[in-house]
Amino acid sequence: MTNNLMYFAILLPAVISLLAFATRKMGKVCAATALLGAVVNLVVAIKLFGQTAAVHVPWTSWGLDFTLRLYSFSGFIVLAAAGFALAITLYSLPFMAKREHSGLFYFQLLLSVAFANGAALADNLILLLFFWEGLLITLYGLIAIGRPGAWKSAMKALVLVGVSDVCMMFGIALAGHFAGTMQISKMHLVLTETGPTLAFLFLIIGATAKAGALPFHSWIPDAAEDAPLPFMALMPAAFEKLLGIYFLARITLDMFALTPGSWCSTLLMTLGAITILVAVMMALIQKDYKRLLAYHAISQVGYMILGIGTAVPAGIVGGLFHMINHALYKSGLFLSGGSVERQTGTTDLSKLGGLARQMPITFFCFFVTACSISGVPPFNGFISKELIYDGALERGGIFYAAALLGSFLTAASFLKLGHSAYFGKVSEANKNVKEAPWAMLVPMLTIAGFCILFGVYNQLPLHKLIQPVLGEHRLEGHDYAGWHFNIMLVVGTLVVLALALLNHFIGVKRSGSGIGAADHIHYAPGLHQAYDAAEKGWFDPYELGLTLARGVGRVTWGVDRFINWVSDGLAVGVTAMFSYLVRSFHTGSLPIYLWWAIAGVALVIILLVKVN
Repeated sequence: MTNNLMYFAILLPAVISLLAFATRKMGKVCAATALLGAVVNLVVAIKLFGQTAAVHVPWTSWGLDFTLRLYSFSGFIVLAAAGFALAITLYSLPFMAKREHSGLFYFQLLLSVAFANGAALADNLILLLFFWEGLLITLYGLIAIGRPGAWKSAMKALVLVGVSDVCMMFGIALAGHFAGTMQISKMHLVLTETGPTLAFLFLIIGATAKAGALPFHSWIPDAAEDAPLPFMALMPAAFEKLLGIYFLARITLDMFALTPGSWCSTLLMTLGAITILVAVMMALIQKDYKRLLAYHAISQVGYMILGIGTAVPAGIVGGLFHMINHALYKSGLFLSGGSVERQTGTTDLSKLGGLARQMPITFFCFFVTACSISGVPPFNGFISKELIYDGALERGGIFYAAALLGSFLTAASFLKLGHSAYFGKVSEANKNVKEAPWAMLVPMLTIAGFCILFGVYNQLPLHKLIQPVLGEHRLEGHDYAGWHFNIMLVVGTLVVLALALLNHFIGVKRSGSGIGAADHIHYAPGLHQAYDAAEKGWFDPYELGLTLARGVGRVTWGVDRFINWVSDGLAVGVTAMFSYLVRSFHTGSLPIYLWWAIAGVALVIILLVKVN
């Protein structure tokens, strides 16, 4: 029965997505079909959770087997993805109503669910790659159906994620070669040899890029502006993070023996710290609701990579807990942004203000999720961040300092966002704005409730979802549930939050507005120039790639023109010149021809004498 349910988890969303596609021109029918598909998928996920099963169907003689594995980790990912899919589908009913491509949105949403379930359950690297690439297709499609011109952002996402997936393909080929199998649960490679180390690095690129880490991240802020907003809550906030970090955990916990103090561990921690700081610095200066959230979707994945990269129990538990916490509060934040966009028609912070009075439920949901992402106790983000801090400090003070600085900037940017959008004066254009429909509020309230529950009663997620993934031997006898944190780390967190609040007051006083609360950082000497360069795309790998491609194109165009000039111009001109000279000697004079003949015979004789 459980084996059949694993098939259903993949097939049912895929089949119902085809029904949604068939009814895409019938708005309410298509939406109802999508909602039914999301509900059925959640029921299947609930039945799978807590079960253990495996499916192995040989397909080829060279390692491509249809192999699925259901255990605590994969069941948890399938359940989490199903919950977010249902919440976002319900939210989308009023948000996507009467939009031109709503039918295609629901079709691709359900297809993404099928691919996500397949990727989570796959126990064969090639099979996982199939579902992984399926998500790349729907990623492109969901962005492209946004506002006019969104195909450019979709293409950017396709190229950046596609390049990382090519790296992942190399990693899969190397890992399969050195392990002698493509079955993930049977791989146990060591990082002391060159081949497995290269496989590890290529696989890490694929996993972290899917999660949204640097340097393959720059498509996310562009997609935030162009794609339908529920897409942001579904893919970058939920599915991409869940699957990217899930695969990262499987790489470091199952496929390879990542140990504390190894250079691979330090590399991951460094990548995590850089991702935290670079992305949150960019979030701090944004003046668009969705774009600010998009950079935080990048920054927060740095905490997960940092935690898992520590290779110590506290850090790994914190990183995995932060994965589900991030999916919760980031989805809630994007949904609150969607409510604001739907009711006001804009996400430009300069055109917002005073919405806390007009949209109190949306503001409450924003407040809870903003506190969660900022690490304010007793919300869920506080718990997972404290565990990551603990693991980072065990590995080195510099990593702890980077994580703490990231928290300061995160809190500062959400103080700016909340002040700009929900406090201050209501603009004339928004004086009649009302609260969002209940179909949008219910998912937001549910997510906010989980943010509170997973913080106050963190034993539930840690005992039921996170710690079973590691097992007793990896936990080394520790139980990280409850409130027994390092008091000095907690004090450090509270000091940082207080400094962020003080920074906000100073920024508001200097600029005279909430939206300018970070201007003193933005325009600080040195930072101002770096920000300008970043805003112009000087550090964007996609833009750099386009610039390089244009340069290569100009050079090759010049070479092509030169070759054409040589073949069509120079060669023809030289031939014409020699033809003219030859014609000029053909005068019809017999004595001249005779002298040419004598000269030619003489030249032949001279050459023959020299050769001999």
